[in-house]
Amino acid sequence: MNWITNYVRPRINSIFSRREVPENLWHKCDECGTMLFHRELAENQNVCTQCGHHMAITPRDRFRHLFDGGIFTEVAVPAPNDDPLQFRDQKKYPDRMKAAQKKTGEKEAMLVVTGEIGRTPIVAAAQDFSFMGGSMGMYVGNAIIAAAQEAVKLKRPLILFSAAGGARMQEGILSLMQMPRTTVAVEMLKEAQLPYIVVLTHPTTGGVTASYAMLGDVHISEPNALICFAGPRVIEQTIREKLPEGFQRAEYLLDHGMLDRVTKRTDMREELITITRMLMNQPPAVKGDLPAPEPEADPAPDEGSNGK
Repeated sequence: MNWITNYVRPRINSIFSRREVPENLWHKCDECGTMLFHRELAENQNVCTQCGHHMAITPRDRFRHLFDGGIFTEVAVPAPNDDPLQFRDQKKYPDRMKAAQKKTGEKEAMLVVTGEIGRTPIVAAAQDFSFMGGSMGMYVGNAIIAAAQEAVKLKRPLILFSAAGGARMQEGILSLMQMPRTTVAVEMLKEAQLPYIVVLTHPTTGGVTASYAMLGDVHISEPNALICFAGPRVIEQTIREKLPEGFQRAEYLLDHGMLDRVTKRTDMREELITITRMLMNQPPAVKGDLPAPEPEADPAPDEGSNGK
């Protein structure tokens, strides 16, 4: 037996060989810099377990935590014209769309679904900021209208999670036309006397804030979310003054009466169940998703005791 070949060389190779470690096992918190194990982070709904910083989350992952058993059904949304203005900047608009679809695995920036939260049937819609900044184009307008129509048809409340950088510039005036269209959709819910709850997430800006994101019956926000029409940098450059600390953040808007609640993502499900059932005049949800216990009947007296 050649001990150099059979022992020394494998030993050297095991010391100096590079072990391949997947790059997506750990995620660094943008706020505190803590390295978080991906499963632990996913179970905590992309909220840092050390500092509580709320990172971006996709609509599908959000809905898996929101709905009972993670079960929901997608609502079909009419597809608009692919490239109505034949727009091109550094890339053609269809090429940008294909890149966003490949990156996110979604066909557009909003997902509309139905399901139950705490045994309460609802319709929900959520924007995906990773899809071209969640920008509001014709598809997003169609999605909100489809969500409102589904809610009216099923007589369910609509819960919308906003996350957008504003209107989609590649669709020009057609994207701005979604502001009045979505306003009409919200009015459909009000006429049907159905609750419309908006959860504003980071960031919600531009024409989205100026339309359907601020027309809810109840406005809830995740902590430290940026909510504004024009960003703080633009305002500072315009008025040439230093803005207050925390200006246009969720907590600042709550203190100044523009929001009803600021709720952690991990507490959002219970908060929405409570508010939804309250607005629908339903009794509080049973904790643990169990039926209420039956009242115990009085025991029957023994036959030979004469009821004594």
